[in-house]
Amino acid sequence: MSQFALKEAECAFVLFVVAVFWLSEALPLSVTAFIPALMFPLFGVIPSKKIASTYFKDFHLLLTGVICLATSIEKWNLHKRIALRMVMLVGVNPAWLMLGFMFSTGFLSMWLSNTSTAAMVMPIVEAVAQQIINAEAEVDAMQINSSDGIHNEIQPVSENKYRTKKDQMMCKAMCLCIAYSSTIGGLTTITGTSTNLIFAETFQTRYPGSTEINFGTWFLLCIPITIILMILSWLWLQWLFLGFNFKELFKCGKAKTQREIASAKVILDEYKKLGPLSYQEIMTFILFLLMALLWFTRDPGFIPGWSALFAEQFQKQIMENYIHDADYLVPLLETMHQYFVGVYTRSHVHEWVGFRVGDSTRNPALPAAKSFDYAPLITWKEFQACMPWDIGILVGGGFALAEGCEVSGLSQWIGNKMTPLGSLPIWIVVLIACIIVTSVTEVASNPATITIFLPILAPLAEAINVNPLYILIPTTLCTSFAFLLPVANPPNAIVFSYGHLQVIDMVKAGLGINILGVLVVMLCISTWAIPMFNLNIYPSWAPTI
Repeated sequence: MSQFALKEAECAFVLFVVAVFWLSEALPLSVTAFIPALMFPLFGVIPSKKIASTYFKDFHLLLTGVICLATSIEKWNLHKRIALRMVMLVGVNPAWLMLGFMFSTGFLSMWLSNTSTAAMVMPIVEAVAQQIINAEAEVDAMQINSSDGIHNEIQPVSENKYRTKKDQMMCKAMCLCIAYSSTIGGLTTITGTSTNLIFAETFQTRYPGSTEINFGTWFLLCIPITIILMILSWLWLQWLFLGFNFKELFKCGKAKTQREIASAKVILDEYKKLGPLSYQEIMTFILFLLMALLWFTRDPGFIPGWSALFAEQFQKQIMENYIHDADYLVPLLETMHQYFVGVYTRSHVHEWVGFRVGDSTRNPALPAAKSFDYAPLITWKEFQACMPWDIGILVGGGFALAEGCEVSGLSQWIGNKMTPLGSLPIWIVVLIACIIVTSVTEVASNPATITIFLPILAPLAEAINVNPLYILIPTTLCTSFAFLLPVANPPNAIVFSYGHLQVIDMVKAGLGINILGVLVVMLCISTWAIPMFNLNIYPSWAPTI
C-alpha cells in the first residue's frame, strides 16, 4: 500500500470510529469530537498544531453572539410575550389556536434554540389544553345538574385525564404541533439550528471563493419552505387527530363555545402576568431588530449592502478577505451592546449622606440620598449557563474531520468512487441523499449526522460535475427532519414528557411530516433555488475534477 493510500485508510478509520461513537452515543458527543484531535496526529495525517486550530472558527463567534441575545430574550420573557401576543391575534378556535401556536413557536425558533422554544411554549399549551377540558366538563356538569335538580360541586379534570376521545386527540395534536414547529422554524435562518451553522461554516471553509451563502440569501430560500411546511403540517395534524370540518373551521359570526372562551381566558391571564412592557424588554427587542436588520442588509445581493459603504479603493479587498463571511460580526456587536446598554436599579441609602463631618450620628435634617446601580441586560454567568459549549466542541470535531478528509485525499477518493452516479438524473441523486440523511438523523443527533455526511456529499457533487449547493442545501435541510421518535431530537422529548403521546402517535404523525418535508425541499431545489444560486451551472469556485 502506498503512503498516499495509507493516509486515506487511516483517515477512513478515524471517520469510522467517530461515526460509530456518534451514532451509538456510547460517549457524549462532545467527548467523541476530540477523537480526531487525538488520532490524526498519531497517524501522521495532520500535525497537532494544525488540527487544534480547526476546533475554533468564526462559527464559534457567531454562536456566542446569538446565544447572548437569546439569553437576554429568555431572561426578560420577551419570547413569552411574543408567543402569547401572536396566539391572541389568531383567535381561540382550537384549529386556529393550534395554527397560532405553530407560527409563534416557529418564529421564536428562528432566533432561539429549538429546545428552549419548545420548553417555553409547552407549559402554555398544557395550561390551555387542561383549561379547555375543565371548562367543557364544567358545562356538561351544569347541564346535568340543572336537568336533574342536583347541585354538586364541580371537580376539575385531573391532569392527563380526558373526558372524551376528542379531548385526548386534541392534546396529542397540540403537543406535536409544538415539537414540529420548533424544528421547522429553525430551518429559516442560518442561526436557527446547529445543522445550518455547521453547513455554513463547512461550506465556506471548503469553498472560500463562494459568496452565495449568507444570512439574507438563506432566509429568502427557506422562508417559503417554512411557511409551506408549517401549513401542511397543520393540515396533516388536523386530519390525523381532529378530523377536518371546513364548516366549523371557517365559521363566521357565531358565538364562541365554552372551549374557546376557556382558551382565551388562559392565554389572556398568562399575558397579564407579564405586566407592562419593561425597559429591559424594549432594549432587547431593539437589539434584536437591529441584529436582524444588519444581517439582512450586509450583502443582500439584489442591492448594495452596508459593506459597500467602505472606501471604494479598499472595497474589493475588504469584501473578499475581511467581511466576505462576516455574519458573526453582527451578533458580536449586539453582544457588546448588551453589556453597554443596561438598566439603572435603585440601590441602598448611602451611609455617609446626612452625617456631620467628624460626627458618627446622622443629622435627621438632611435627607437620605438614594443611588442607582447600573446592571447590564445579562451577566456573564447567565450567558455561561445558556451557552451550549458541547455544540461548539462537536462542531469543532466536525471541522477537524473535514480537514482530515481533505488533507489525506479521502474526499477525492470518495468522489471518484461515486462518479458512476453522474449517469443518474440529478433529482434522483438529491432525493436519494435526502432520504438517507432523513433516515439516519432519526437515530443519530442532527449535528452528528450533518457532520458525517458533508465531507462525503461535497466530493460527490464535484465528481459528477454538479453545483455542490444542489446536493448540500437539501441534505442540510433534511437533516433537521427528525420527527419520528421521542429521542430523535430534544423538542420531541420535551413534548413526549407531558404524557399525552405514545411512541406510535409520534411515528404515525412524524412519518407524514418527514415525507412532506422531503417533498417540499425537493420542490424548492427544483424551482426557486435554481435561479437564486445558479444551480444549473457548475461554479468557478468549486474544484474541477
